Amino acid sequence: MKKAILLLKNGEVFVGRNFGYEGETSGEVVFNTSMTGYQEILTDPSYTGQIVTMTYPLIGNYGINDEDVESSKIQASGFVVREASSIYSNWRGKLSLQDYLKQNKVVGIEGIDTRKLTRILRIKGAMNGILSAIDFDINSLKAKLDKVPDMAGLDLVPEVSIKEPKQYKPFVKGNPHIVVIDAGVKLNILRLFDERGANITLVPANYSYEQILNLKPDGFFISNGPGDPAAIHYLIKTIKNLIGKVPMFGICLGHQLLGLALGAKTYKLKFGHRGANQPVKNLKTGVIEITSQNHGFSIVENTIPDDVEVTHMNLNDNTIEGIKHKKYPIMSVQYHPESSPGPHDSLYLFDEFMKMVRENSSK
Repeated sequence: MKKAILLLKNGEVFVGRNFGYEGETSGEVVFNTSMTGYQEILTDPSYTGQIVTMTYPLIGNYGINDEDVESSKIQASGFVVREASSIYSNWRGKLSLQDYLKQNKVVGIEGIDTRKLTRILRIKGAMNGILSAIDFDINSLKAKLDKVPDMAGLDLVPEVSIKEPKQYKPFVKGNPHIVVIDAGVKLNILRLFDERGANITLVPANYSYEQILNLKPDGFFISNGPGDPAAIHYLIKTIKNLIGKVPMFGICLGHQLLGLALGAKTYKLKFGHRGANQPVKNLKTGVIEITSQNHGFSIVENTIPDDVEVTHMNLNDNTIEGIKHKKYPIMSVQYHPESSPGPHDSLYLFDEFMKMVRENSSK
C-alpha cells in the first residue's frame, strides 16, 4: 500500500498508508465515535467539506451494500481510520470499503494513531487539514492548507441542495403535504415521512417563501446539512417569513436555522458532537434518549426568546438539543432522530410532527 500524509493546521503530521482513491483532499478534520455505520456516515451530506476520523479501530469489516446510503454519493472529503479491514463479510455486502472510496474518488488514510488524532481535536478543537497520497512535501502541503477556508462563516448548502423541486413519490390523495427544504437531506428522513403517510415535495434551499406557500404545504421541514448556519442568510429569511403560517420541523442544521429565524444566535462548538451514542434528556418526559449526532454548531441558550422553550438537553455538555415554540406549531431537534446510523429512541418525533400537521390541517 502506498504512503499517505495527514497534515493538521497546527502543524501536526500523521504518516500512514493510502487506501481508497490515490489523490489529495482537504477540509475540516473531525471525529466520529460510532462503532458501525461508516457507510451512512460517509454519505451524509452534513459531512461535506470535512475529513472524517473514526475512533473505533477497525472499519470496513462488513463492506458496503446497496441499502445503507443517505445520499447518492460519498459526501465526506476524506476518511481516516486506524485499520481498514482487508476483507469484508456480510450477507448484504457487495463491495469493499476501499473500492467504494475509489469509485467515489475519496482519499483515505489508515495505519495512524487515531487516538492521538482524536485527543488533539478534543483539546485543540476541530481544525482544517490536508490529506495527500501524491504530495509528501510538508512545505507544499502547508501552502495548500493555508488556502482552505475555515468552516465558520462557510455556506456549503448550495453544494448539496437539489436544483429543481421534485416529488419524492407519487402523491396519495388525502395525505398531508410536507414541503422539505433540501439543505442536504438524509434519505432516511424522507423514508420515515413516507412511512407516516406524507406526500413529500423536495425544494431547493434557495426557494423563496412565496414559492413554498404556492405549493400549499400542510407542513414544512428544514433538513440537516453542512456549513455554518449563520452564513445561510437566504434560508433564515425564508423561515422567518413562514413562521406562524404552517407547522414547522427542523433537524440538525434545520434546528439551528430555525433558532436563528426565531431570534436566537448560534456558535461553533469546540469539536462538535459526532457519533451514535450521545445522551439527550427530554425535559418534558424526563426520558434519556441515546441519539445519533453530527454537528459542529449549536444554539446559544441565553439568546433563545421568551416565546420559545427548550425541550431537549445534551447530558454531556448541557448544550441545547431541542426547542419548541409556545404559540405556533414549530419544533426542532439538534440531533438525528432518523438515526442511520444509530439507535431508534427518537423516532417518536416524526409521529409528533405529523400529528401536529394533521391537527393544524383540521383547524
